[in-house]
Amino acid sequence: MGRNTRKRRTPLATKVIAGAAALAVGGGGLVWANFHASAHEENGGRHNATKSGQARVATINCPDVGQKLTKVPRKARWGVARELARLDRQITDAYTRLAETRQAQAGDASYVENAILGPLKAKRAATLDRIDLNIERAGGQKRGLGRFARCQGVPAEQPGNGDGGQNGGGQNGGGQDGGQGNGGQAGNGPAAEDFIRIEDVQPGSRNLPNGLPANGDTGSTGSFTTVCGTNENELRNSDNVIVAPGVSNGAQHQHDYVGNQANTAFASDEDLADGETTCQNQGDRSSYFWPVLRIQDGTQDIDQDQPGGGQDGNVGKIVAPTEVNLTFVGNRTGDVVAMPRALRIITGDAKAFTNGLGNANTAWSCTGFEDRQVTDKYPICPEGSGVVRTSSFQSCWDGQNTDSANHRTHVAFVAADGTCPDGFQAIPQLQVRLVYDNIPAPRIDDGQLVNPYAVDTFPEQLHKPVTDHNDFINFFDEDLMNEMVECINSGRDCQ
Repeated sequence: MGRNTRKRRTPLATKVIAGAAALAVGGGGLVWANFHASAHEENGGRHNATKSGQARVATINCPDVGQKLTKVPRKARWGVARELARLDRQITDAYTRLAETRQAQAGDASYVENAILGPLKAKRAATLDRIDLNIERAGGQKRGLGRFARCQGVPAEQPGNGDGGQNGGGQNGGGQDGGQGNGGQAGNGPAAEDFIRIEDVQPGSRNLPNGLPANGDTGSTGSFTTVCGTNENELRNSDNVIVAPGVSNGAQHQHDYVGNQANTAFASDEDLADGETTCQNQGDRSSYFWPVLRIQDGTQDIDQDQPGGGQDGNVGKIVAPTEVNLTFVGNRTGDVVAMPRALRIITGDAKAFTNGLGNANTAWSCTGFEDRQVTDKYPICPEGSGVVRTSSFQSCWDGQNTDSANHRTHVAFVAADGTCPDGFQAIPQLQVRLVYDNIPAPRIDDGQLVNPYAVDTFPEQLHKPVTDHNDFINFFDEDLMNEMVECINSGRDCQ
């Protein structure tokens, strides 16, 4: 199953509670955001979670330093990326300790602060100092990142009013600590409140954040489709060459890959340019990758004892999509320009449960019901209907950079009127549609979640659906890219 990874520690046995609320960070404080209907309602339904100081801590929230580093000298980026990956590992280790010490926490109100959050702060402070030093040595300005060392414990909204031990029964795990679990086969989600019957979602209830339709009555109305298979090769690894180059298991969750077959954490641009591709048109050697889905039916996959799999709380049977649609479309207001070679784009946020909704950008639905989309719920599809994941990528480029320090600021979404920000140019917008006809519908029997499915995540993200994301690295050859641009700008549909 792709590249083997090294065993580093025992699997998680997380037992936490989370209700229907998801976490957002705003105004420098920690608040809950209940975003049932639409990811756009970021400021709705909030109440302060920190007031119940005695509530058991469900997970850990740390400032996402990588998103704050918008300016890092190029010579420092490799070293900074390695330190950022170290920060992620520190959070995972602290979260694992949180999950494994519930009995001690129950007998000592200060245990989490003294035994988990305090040591985590010290480790993060040392790592942040190294990031500052990397930047300074490369000619950049020291940022004083130590102010981001402290993390917070996130309490369950109301102990016992969520899924609790009910979702932990049987093969779905979670019952071992006396009904204090968060459900899911590994005890770290998903929960019953993370699912909704697609029939209960109102048609047209939401659209992808910033994902306005790319085609319109004016502008560039064509499309270009590339056919790259459904990962029949079962190429998977838990690396992320965009965010954590040179770091094995930098993602801490498995990715499905189609297109370029050379994609590992250690792949250079030259490696990718020379890599084989699963795309029918061999001029497309681009990388398309996303976190896998797993059915938590009590079974284990080949990576149950591996980093990115069971060691990082991702358990159950991996299912590949039965259909992968990769389509590039145009801009509503004008022509598009060619993407540069090696352009990297990430859409969505693997840490959206604790980061908030600023970069959340995915839609869950079911075949036959795709006018009904949700971001914060997994859909329960009726018989004969498959699960659908849809992502629409940023389609404005700054005209200069193929990446940025935080992997965000070199690209942008179009504005409400379809235009790009000042200084940005419209490029073809990648739209990825993944269909899974091989996922049996989970059941909720008397509050008990049976055979759920979930997207792979960082452990502390509790397998929330809002953490879904998608990645792309452009390696179209020049002639084929120019053909794509010409098709889109002339209003034709090509492949």
